[in-house]
Parts: sequence; structure tokens; C-alpha cells
Amino acid sequence: MDDVARSGVKDVVVIGAGISGIVAAYELERLGHRVEVLEAAPWPGGRIHTHRFGEGVTAPFVELGAMRIPAHHRHTMSYVDELGLTTRLSTFRSLFSDEGAYHTTSVGFIRVKDAAQTLVAEFRQAYDPKGVHYRREVLLFGSWLAAIGDAIAPANFRGGPRGEIIRELIGLAQDVDLAPFLRGEAADRFDLHGFFAEHPQIRQTGSGRLHRFLDDILSETSPDLVRLDGGMDQLPLGLAARLRGPVHRDHEVVGIEVGEDDVVLRVRHGGRTSVRRADYALCTIPFSVLRAIPCSGISAAKRAIIDEVAYWSATKVAFLCREPFWEDDGISGGASFTGGRVRQTYYPPVEGDRARGAVLLASYTMGDDADVLGRLPKAERHAVVLDEVAAMHPQLAQPDMVLETVSRAWGQHPWTLGGGVTRWGKDTEACIAERDAAARPEGRLFFAGEHCSSTTAWIDGAIESAVDAVRRIVAFEPHPPVGAGVGS
Repeated sequence: MDDVARSGVKDVVVIGAGISGIVAAYELERLGHRVEVLEAAPWPGGRIHTHRFGEGVTAPFVELGAMRIPAHHRHTMSYVDELGLTTRLSTFRSLFSDEGAYHTTSVGFIRVKDAAQTLVAEFRQAYDPKGVHYRREVLLFGSWLAAIGDAIAPANFRGGPRGEIIRELIGLAQDVDLAPFLRGEAADRFDLHGFFAEHPQIRQTGSGRLHRFLDDILSETSPDLVRLDGGMDQLPLGLAARLRGPVHRDHEVVGIEVGEDDVVLRVRHGGRTSVRRADYALCTIPFSVLRAIPCSGISAAKRAIIDEVAYWSATKVAFLCREPFWEDDGISGGASFTGGRVRQTYYPPVEGDRARGAVLLASYTMGDDADVLGRLPKAERHAVVLDEVAAMHPQLAQPDMVLETVSRAWGQHPWTLGGGVTRWGKDTEACIAERDAAARPEGRLFFAGEHCSSTTAWIDGAIESAVDAVRRIVAFEPHPPVGAGVGS
């Protein structure tokens, strides 16, 4: 038996320095194993990517990747606490959290506080054309549900599927007392989070597709979302700084061969390709990228799941503005539903020196909407967003209001080819089967990443998968050499 097996210490090469790769490396080292990390990009963090407009702690910044954490995501919060970042947590304000923000309707942009009447009229036209005459609270329930669905659901879901789900929910809520969930001075806002928390049976009796829809819209607009003051990149960078082993940047894995006793990697760096043997390897890169990398020695079932996992895109465009003009417009934070090709516009808190400007996350799109912008040349993408958001915020057209523009199209980025895994339309059993198949190791090649978790498209899922992969690696028992016996 070799020295590694005899000592119990394992040498592990982690492919990818996203949050799952960094967490796995950190936990493996804490257990006494030797780890090195290979990252294709020039920076660690993966889809946690904080862009800073300049140097120093007072520089404005924007989250081009993950920007929020549900407070109940215990894996993520445990590492926030471990890094001493808990005091930097603050509330993340999302869509519909600011009454001064805008919502696009058939009659143009309307403040959220004034939108109910128009939303009800639109809802009636779409869902009650024959005048069934739903009672007022049902109309408000359906109207705000449809409004959130319009703002969050991807383009290919806003047609028939979304309508079918809303009709299903209206049917389930018809006999429930909805009056306690009306809010606002005119009692024309509806507390969807309070309603579904008070009536979990509505979700339990619905279809699998309804579950996915509700999970997404309630998570996206939750009042329990938090952010990290100073930037989300403090999480991966803080953990990476604690690693003893190296994190090799600009090292792209371009081939994987799984053997009986090792994993052989072909690694491209500086224009040259080298071969590296690993006793154990942990692959954390998205399957959308892995499916284009030659892999030998893996099963047909593994190849099938690598090819089948579906990713949807995410594209963000941000403006560094001369000043936070939206504050003078009565908006203190949160987000507007912009519509068109832009979809959502966020107003992050102004941190640091205001004289250096304020950041407007002008466009955040997902799914097909993200691809529409992401496939445009960068200059054209920025011009399209500026034109559409200026229709809502004409201040953007003032001379020197926009000082700098930056964007990231994750669906087209070579190291991600997607903004996150989507399991829309799948029932619970299908989701579990996909998760388990994605996480299943092949010999000494293990897998992690949010695609291997039950919480896709969130940091918590990536961390959950890393912790699970570490357990599998530690528990792995190498086969003894041929001929070895008890007395050998």
C-alpha cells in the first residue's frame, strides 16, 4: 500500500476556484489533506464577482455575479460567520420593496405604490375576460402574483406556463380568507410571502411546476435576503487567503482521463499544455463547460447527465453614475421592473465616498432575456440598456451622468456558459435524481458545484455540494494492490 493510503493523507487537485472549489479545498486542508486548485480565470470566486470602479476601500463597486443571500441559507451563513463578516451583513432590498420604485405596465411606468389599479385591470383582461367577477382580494392576490411573475420569470415562461400556474394558484386560494394579507393605505397591496407562509398547504397540494415557480419568485423578492457590505467577493477571497496549498490562476483544464488509481489532467497555461497526474481530483466547473472538455474513463450515465443538466443565462449591466439621482426621484433602494430587454433595474446602497460616484445596476436579466443582451457586442449591449433605462430615468441622458459602464454576460462567458442551473418544470423526484446523478463520483474523480446540490442557482447549493464532496473523498477507500492480503 502506498504512503498516501497508509498515512490517510490524500493529495487532491481541485478543478475550479469558484465558491464550491474554494470551500472544498479549505475543508480538505482542515482535515489534513494536501490540496492544489486549478482555475482557468485570472481570479478566484467564479460567479461571485465584485467589480470595483477604482482602487481602495472607498471605490464604488457592483456585484456582477451573486449579490444576495437568503438569511436561512445555513451553509453560506456559517462561512460568513467563520470569516468574521457577520457584522457586515445588511438587508438586501429587492423588487417591490420600495414604493417609490417603478413597475412597467400597459400604460407606462407607474410607481409601485400606485400600481394596483392598473395591475388589476391587466389581470382582469388576461385572466377574467368573460367577467367572472373574482372578489376584490382574489383580484389583488392574482394581480401582484402576475406582476412578480412578469418581472422575474424568463421570457419562455411568461406565456402559457406562467398563466397556467397562476390559474392553478387562484383556484387553490379561492376558498381562503385573503383579507388579512392586504397591505398599504388603500389595502391594495398583497403580502404574498405572509400568505404562503401562513398557508403552506397551497404549495403542498400544487404541481411540481408550481413549486419551482413559487420557490423562485418568493426567494427573489424575500424580505429576508441579506448582502455583504463591502462586496460579496469577501467570501471566496477570504477563504482562498486561508489556503496553504496553491491556487493556480490562468490554468485551464482541457482534458480529463479517469484511471483505476488516478486522474490524469491536461492543463493549459501560458500557451503551453502540460500533463498532471492527480491521486484524486474534484471537478467543480459547470457541466455547461465540462461537456466540451474531452473526458475518458467515465461511464455513459455520467456523460449523459453532464450533457443533460440545463443552465440558464444571466446578464448584468451596471453604470457608475455621477450621483445617486434616483434618491431625488423618491427611490431609496430596491429595484424597478423596467420591462423590455432590460427587465430589472436595482438601486444598490451607496457605499464609500459619494464623490467617486454611485452605482446603478441598470439591467439584470435571466434566461432568454439574458441571452438577448448577452449575445450583443458589448458596446451595443451598453447602448441598448442606456436607451431603455433612460426612458424610465431620463436623468441618465444628462451630460456626464454615466461615468463608466461595465457588464457581464454569464451565458456567453467561456468559464461558465450559464448563470446557474435551472430545474423549472421538473417535479421533486426528477430534481433529486438529477442532483444525485450529477454528484456521483467516477472512480477517483469527484464532483461539486451548485449543479450537484438541491439548491441550484444559489451560493448555498455550491457550498452544500462542496461539503458533500469532501465527505465522499475522505471516505473513499482505495482498492488494495492485486495479491495483497492480510499478511502482506
